[in-house]
Amino acid sequence: MATLVAIPVYNEEKQLEGVLRQTLIHPVDVLVIDDGSTDGTADVLRRFPEVSVLRHARNRGYGAALRAAFDHGCRNDYDVVITMDSDGQHEPSLIPGFIELAGQKVDVVSGSRYLGSFDVDTPAPKERRRINSLVTDVLNACFQLDLTDSFCGFKAYRTDALRRLTLTENGYGMPLELWVEAACLGLTIREIPVP
Repeated sequence: MATLVAIPVYNEEKQLEGVLRQTLIHPVDVLVIDDGSTDGTADVLRRFPEVSVLRHARNRGYGAALRAAFDHGCRNDYDVVITMDSDGQHEPSLIPGFIELAGQKVDVVSGSRYLGSFDVDTPAPKERRRINSLVTDVLNACFQLDLTDSFCGFKAYRTDALRRLTLTENGYGMPLELWVEAACLGLTIREIPVP
């Protein structure tokens, strides 16, 4: 199963090298979407010639970066696109679990920080957790979803499902747009515990 791990980056030079080293252990291709970084991100990326890079000349937003990754994955005939953050929050060691579920014809495999507990867990800020819970409850009620964490960026998408989406949101609202479209299209969704 051809898998692309897509990592949107905006000024993450301090964490990026470790994330890339841990990700490249797996039999996947890696794409970094440098969304207009102004720090030393480009210097870090030069040390990883095996990593593909898409650069936005200016910061266009999280949603725009992910849409560029989805387009790249679909145009280059990957079966699965996994998205993960560049700040070290997501554990690359969990990539095989995402691939396994996507291989079972699950359209969207979504990480949930609230399904299990891990030794490395740190508590989310109370206000952020409250907002996530409120938005997740509304999505579940309106679209008959069964989510526990609607904002986790660690996800796997089957490209045949991505081709059916018409995402337009450039900012952090893109995950909400994605859930609405996924529900309306009847895509299969499973959550997987992540720290």
